[in-house]
Amino acid sequence: MATERTLILLKPDCVADKHCGEVIRRFETAGYTIRGAKMLRLTDALLKDHYAHIADRPFFPTVAAFMQSKPVVAMVIEGDNVVSGIRDMLGPTDSTTAAKGTLRGDFGVDKMVNVCHASDSVENAEAEVARFFQPDEIFDY
Repeated sequence: MATERTLILLKPDCVADKHCGEVIRRFETAGYTIRGAKMLRLTDALLKDHYAHIADRPFFPTVAAFMQSKPVVAMVIEGDNVVSGIRDMLGPTDSTTAAKGTLRGDFGVDKMVNVCHASDSVENAEAEVARFFQPDEIFDY
């Protein structure tokens, strides 16, 4: 097994519906460790950078408006095979197809209102962690 780090964003729906504690509890119960955490409002520049792969699509303004509707909680989570493990815990992006027992199956609504963003590869996780966290905001303890 490989120890990895991933970026998690607890999305505005997760924050507004008060599911953050349960989501974090499930990550910790699965054996993952929080290495950094902060609440923030996403800026236009940060959103365009983070969602560069869809920033030119006609639906991007809707995504941006949703992601800026409330603060998000950004976290760096570490653990063995954490990238794939957390994505399994989340379930598919479309919450309407996610099984009960997954985070999106339990708390999500649709493809956008779906509890969390999680990095989709180790390489993307490294870039995303660096986008949201300075080195001194990540802790080894």
